[in-house]
Amino acid sequence: MNRNFQVNLGYQVVNWRVRMINLYDFELSGSCYKIRLFLNIPGVEYAAESVDFVHKEHKTEKYTALNPFGELPIFEDGDTRLRDAQAILVYLAKKYDRSNQWFPDDAESMGKIMQWLSTGGGEIMNAAGARLVKILDYPLDLAKLQADARRVFKIMDAHLATREWLELGHPTIADIACFPYTALAWQGDIDLAEYPNVRRWLVRFRAMDRFIAMPGVE
Repeated sequence: MNRNFQVNLGYQVVNWRVRMINLYDFELSGSCYKIRLFLNIPGVEYAAESVDFVHKEHKTEKYTALNPFGELPIFEDGDTRLRDAQAILVYLAKKYDRSNQWFPDDAESMGKIMQWLSTGGGEIMNAAGARLVKILDYPLDLAKLQADARRVFKIMDAHLATREWLELGHPTIADIACFPYTALAWQGDIDLAEYPNVRRWLVRFRAMDRFIAMPGVE
């Protein structure tokens, strides 16, 4: 949202238009956590509005007016409003990452990172679905979700056998996109013991500067 402030200098009134970053958030959502985590890395200040996901507040008219898909997170930066965690990560990286390391500008780097953003918002969400079944008793096919999640973790484990990070040899928003629901897989009764390279990657991720945790990811 934008807020207007007026300062009276005695002979004129000056209007300051201040940008306000707002995150519609649910503490236990791995997708919302991606945004909180990445906002913390460059130290971007924001306001968080808690939304009751358990009782489906995000499906009410107030929030579907902001995101017709009825999903979290929802992100606002001044007049810019975005949905989808991966899209928000791209926006934040291009706008607030002065190092340009989290989403570099060259085509090859962008392509390599984007394929993992797709994985983080796609195949890894099978682990998120299994978690919803176990924690909130969602009527989903738990066995299929677990099997599909294990398939993607097996692929990630093979990929990480020869590297420390998903791409480019250093942390990028690819890692941010894939980390939360991998780290939370245990809450969907998915054991990562068979994926040692994934587990080592999780340890490296937690050791990053300015890492913050969420419930279930200590």
